[in-house]
Amino acid sequence: MSIDGTNAYIGLRDLPPLVAAAADAALEAGFALSCLPSHGRLLQLLAGGFDSGIIAETGTGCGVGLAWLASGARNGIRLISIERDYRLVELARSVFAHVPTVTILHGDWQELRGKGPFELLALDGGGQGKKDEPPIQPQEWLCPGGTVVLDDFTPGAGWPPTYDGRPDMARLHWLQHPRLLVSCASSSL
Repeated sequence: MSIDGTNAYIGLRDLPPLVAAAADAALEAGFALSCLPSHGRLLQLLAGGFDSGIIAETGTGCGVGLAWLASGARNGIRLISIERDYRLVELARSVFAHVPTVTILHGDWQELRGKGPFELLALDGGGQGKKDEPPIQPQEWLCPGGTVVLDDFTPGAGWPPTYDGRPDMARLHWLQHPRLLVSCASSSL
């Protein structure tokens, strides 16, 4: 999710058809918080790295990130996304109505856990550990060797990472997790 990320799709050509449909739906609905195209391309690439299993996402929005994942997923992959805003769920379901491998659930992000374990999990609408929410424990959500992608962390400039002048506990959870190999990537807006 990126603030005003949906507008980054205006005028873009050569998008996968499903991504274009989701971006159009987001624009029509006035939903501004879609992932940037560069983030989407990363999700598409990552999704193509699995031959079987389940790819999941928290925070469907209008389905732009999910469309990128679905556009990269190979045959045999199922995709599940969960969104708490029912209006957005219905909109996203209409975008994916003819994609039988995609399931969009209405509910809190924590309800997704029972649908796993996941080969790839994109955390955009919960599970990162921000504010007062607990972060997921990767070993409880992911298949062995699975991948988790965290969205909505601004680039850090020093150590330890801080947010609002205090240690950023969510970021520290992920960067120092003993069961994860961590890679940080950022893109400029």
